[in-house]
Formats: sequence, C-alpha cells, structure tokens
Amino acid sequence: MTPASHLSLGLVLTAAAGMIDVVGFIELGGFYTSFMSGNTTQLGAGLAHMGPALALPAGLVVMFIIGSFIGSLVSSVGHPRGRVGVLAIVIAGLLITLTLHANGFSAAQAMLALAAAAGAQNAVLPQPGAVRLGATFVTGTLFAVGQDLARAVRGDAPPLRWAQHLLVWFALLLGAAIGAVAYGYWQVGALIVPGAVYLLFMIGFIFHGRS
Repeated sequence: MTPASHLSLGLVLTAAAGMIDVVGFIELGGFYTSFMSGNTTQLGAGLAHMGPALALPAGLVVMFIIGSFIGSLVSSVGHPRGRVGVLAIVIAGLLITLTLHANGFSAAQAMLALAAAAGAQNAVLPQPGAVRLGATFVTGTLFAVGQDLARAVRGDAPPLRWAQHLLVWFALLLGAAIGAVAYGYWQVGALIVPGAVYLLFMIGFIFHGRS
C-alpha cells in the first residue's frame, strides 16, 4: 500500500493535471496536452490524409517527450531539489502558455508548452508504493484497479490497494471537472488555478528540504 501522506500529495497533483488537460482539450478542440494515447490515435488517423492536421498531434507528442526527458533529468538530482526543479519546469510551461495566448498566438502554438509541462510533471513524485501518483494519465491506473482487485480476491495483494488506484482516477476526474468550470469563467486563464497548486507544492518542498 502507498503511505497515506504520499497518496494525499499525489492525489492533489493528479487533480491539478486534470485541470490542465481539460483546458488544453477544450482549447485544442479534442486534442490533449497529456493523454498521448489519444493524440497518437489521432495522428494515425491523420496519416491516411497526410495533411496539415498531422502537425498538431505530432507536435504534442514530441513536446510531451521533451518535457518527460527534461523532468526526469532534473528529478534525478534527488529530493527536494529535484522535485522543486521539476515543479519549476511545470510552472514555466504554464506561464509560457499563458504568455503566448495573451499575445495572440494560436491555441495550437500556445498549448505545446503545456504538453511539455505535462510530460515533466510525471517525474515529480517517486513511486514508493504500487500506486502511480502525480501522473497526468490514468489508463494504466484503471487497469491496475482491475488487476489488484483480482489479486485481492486471490489473496495476493492487500485487500484495499485497488481502491487507492481508483482514488487516483477519481482525482483526475475531479480535477478535470473543476478545470472545466474554471474555464467557463476564465478560459485559458483557468491555468492559474493549477499553477497556484504547483507553486504551493514547490514552496512546501523548499521549506521541507531546509527542515
């Protein structure tokens, strides 16, 4: 089982990821800043036409990989500096997106930085338990719900570990719902909400490292 304190931090970060992804999804008209399986499917469908529609999903996938690469390098520095550094990358991605949008760049251009931020976020938290925390996607998490439920029935896993996976899924769902409501009021400016969450986490990691 994942420790409760670590689980709580991860759930908040996962909810923040849901807020970001829903803003990107709405702005991009059905493309994602963190769900690369969906973008890859759309990229494959676009290959049949070999038109300009290929550029957006391909760009999002590439930027997600770049963000994952940089975030993983920075996180390898160790706790807490690595976490602080990764969160700084995520916040920078949000600020770049907001700046580009405010200066009249298209959603397709502005949201590329958001995809890089989403890729980096997956490196924020280590995974001391079976539950993947702070990630920006939950397809594997949903599989783990069924997998650990089967293991629990056989007596091969803690009886409630599957519920922790389900909580992660729910956190992303809740974050997406909150993000959608915030988007209704502030459009792309809704990114300030998850940005504030990341900033609080970064400050917390800084002070925790000094204690």
